Amino acid sequence: MSDNAQTPPGLRKPQAGGQVRGRRALTNAWRQRLEIIFFVAPALVLFAIFVVAPVLQAAHYSLFRWNGLGPMDNFVGLANYSRALQDTIFTGAVMHNLIIIVLSILIQLPLGLGIALLLNRDIWGRAIMRVIIFVPYVLAEVVAGVVWALLLQPNGAIDAMLGAIGLGGATQLWLGDPDIALLTVMVVLTWKYLGLAIILFLAGLQGVPAELSEAAQIDGASWWATQRRITIPLLGPTIRTWGFLSMVGALQLFDMVWILTKGGPANSTMTMATYLINQGTERSQYGYASAVAVLLFGISFVLAMLYQLLVLRRDIDSGAGPLPIKKVKR
Repeated sequence: MSDNAQTPPGLRKPQAGGQVRGRRALTNAWRQRLEIIFFVAPALVLFAIFVVAPVLQAAHYSLFRWNGLGPMDNFVGLANYSRALQDTIFTGAVMHNLIIIVLSILIQLPLGLGIALLLNRDIWGRAIMRVIIFVPYVLAEVVAGVVWALLLQPNGAIDAMLGAIGLGGATQLWLGDPDIALLTVMVVLTWKYLGLAIILFLAGLQGVPAELSEAAQIDGASWWATQRRITIPLLGPTIRTWGFLSMVGALQLFDMVWILTKGGPANSTMTMATYLINQGTERSQYGYASAVAVLLFGISFVLAMLYQLLVLRRDIDSGAGPLPIKKVKR
């Protein structure tokens, strides 16, 4: 008789099949890790080459007073950073970026959300309207900037239109008056990027169950009450994502401002990016410009992390799932 037949069942050794299954599970786990590494590694390599390496190189340049030519032998330490933080033009540029962020949210959010809610309804011509609204966003910044610079120049098309309707006295030096230049640039930016907000909100609206709104309307809720209590709360993750994209874009704003005003007049539209280019390419102060670039990266990184922790964390933790819906009031 065999040993297994004489040994009680509870004291028998585990069969080899259990070991095989254990090795197979371990192999599958390593295979999954290798698959993750295979897909993530190229992105990490590109990130290291095009983001991490330039930032480290700029940080190295920022420690020198260097004009871009010849050896870097004039080491100044953190003097370039101290100079930037004490420069009223740079601090004003930071303030302009923050103003653009706030105005972008205050103007584009209600406009974009309102237009998206209207275009989400079954109205005539909404497909054509969606295309027309999105056209400014797909235009290259250079093209849009040149067109608007021509329209807003003295005695340009904008002034001619105002004169034709009897508002000739309202003409201004739209891009030449320090008091209104930033607001003029803000109008152009709204025209350029409002379409992105509308398209994102429309895409988010497609994920809102129509049955919820229909049930609320059957219960007697008005259209506005339905949007305020059901649609907009469920659109929250999309709105917060758009806010993040808008903030990052405003911090890095360069093309449109450079083409329209180059930061003028009298630095009234200067942003961090235009100040950086002005100091680097225009004045050949590459060491100082590198310090400004590092500060720009640091400010953008800190604000982006704060936004993710304070605003987007709920969506990340919950997978951007639907929000609890309160009882709809009439």
